[in-house]
Amino acid sequence: MSIAGKAIATAIAGVCLVGACRDSEPREARAAISGGGEVQSARNTLRLEALGGRFREPVHLASPSGDSRLFVVEQAGRIRVVKSGTTLPQSFLDISERVRSGGEQGLLSMAFHPDYRRNGYFYVNFTNRQGHTHVERFKVSSNPDVADEASARLIIMIEQPYSNHNGGLVMFGPDGMLHIGMGDGGSGGDPHNNGQNPRALLGKMLRLDVDRGDPYAIPSDNPFASGAAGRREIWATGIRNPWRFSFDRTAGIMYIADVGQNEKEEINAVPANRAGVNYGWKIMEGDECYRSSDCRRAGLQMPVISYGRSGGACSVTGGLVYRGKRIPAIQGHYFYSDYCAGWLRSFHYQNGAATDRREWNTGPEIGNVTSFGEDSAGEIYIVTQGGRIYRVAGAG
Repeated sequence: MSIAGKAIATAIAGVCLVGACRDSEPREARAAISGGGEVQSARNTLRLEALGGRFREPVHLASPSGDSRLFVVEQAGRIRVVKSGTTLPQSFLDISERVRSGGEQGLLSMAFHPDYRRNGYFYVNFTNRQGHTHVERFKVSSNPDVADEASARLIIMIEQPYSNHNGGLVMFGPDGMLHIGMGDGGSGGDPHNNGQNPRALLGKMLRLDVDRGDPYAIPSDNPFASGAAGRREIWATGIRNPWRFSFDRTAGIMYIADVGQNEKEEINAVPANRAGVNYGWKIMEGDECYRSSDCRRAGLQMPVISYGRSGGACSVTGGLVYRGKRIPAIQGHYFYSDYCAGWLRSFHYQNGAATDRREWNTGPEIGNVTSFGEDSAGEIYIVTQGGRIYRVAGAG
């Protein structure tokens, strides 16, 4: 994918193809930031280390449990391995011939099975040549640095009506279930009302048991597990385009960053085992009503952070909670960014609220942050559109 200009560049972070998600009468972006008080910045410094050379449009980073290697997902359809600080010349996986890449489409993430060391399974989320979401399982080959491409097994295919708002992240939760973040299907303003439709898989968080069934089973505690009131795969509703979610396994919290329409970006935090949460889209955008004529807040989950598009902000990039050991000063902080603004922020989630909000000085400008990642020791990495991967190496 080649991206030129900020308006087009925001597509990779889940905003839209140029102008596609804007209302016909765009509303003015607001500067207000809600949740947790003012952001502190003057005394916060983080040192970042670049590693692995440069990558081509990296969008995700993951690592198997107990494994020192890093796996970097490139949007065009390749996964690269960083071993002892060096990027290996051969791709771990290359399915670029099967992937439609560009804008918000492509190979968007990977997730290692919790028992990867024994079974060698990992899962990927990509848009196929027809533009539809595929979640597939692969197996590593006899060479631990190369996957067996012939082992591909389709887990689920979800048709996409438009090219944007694909969500795209797959991740195993603390419960061992595979979670899939699905955007509302694209265009602008959720024209098919997928977010609030329990019969649609778009605009949802999905939760599958990939250790049972063929190719998966429905967890009995999914909110529509019986299938009577909604699709059985659904775990949560009311999502626009979840550009990165994560689990804090220590505190048992699930974080979801959801990209806004014209005004508000948002980050949500709820107990990871809480089923049936409705995050509000398209009734709400962030912490405000999307349409004044349709504003029913009862039963909707409000974000812990919501910010406007002042200062060049355009699209939230969700991150994760730091649980590494190298930097005790940031222990328990949830880190996130904005694709266009390029800042790095964090907060502590305590008693249902975002506290100790900080904006970090990282020295040289980071650039467009497409994702965050974590190694097997809990250390944090920042993935950028420019092809750099940074490890958060120190705090002051």
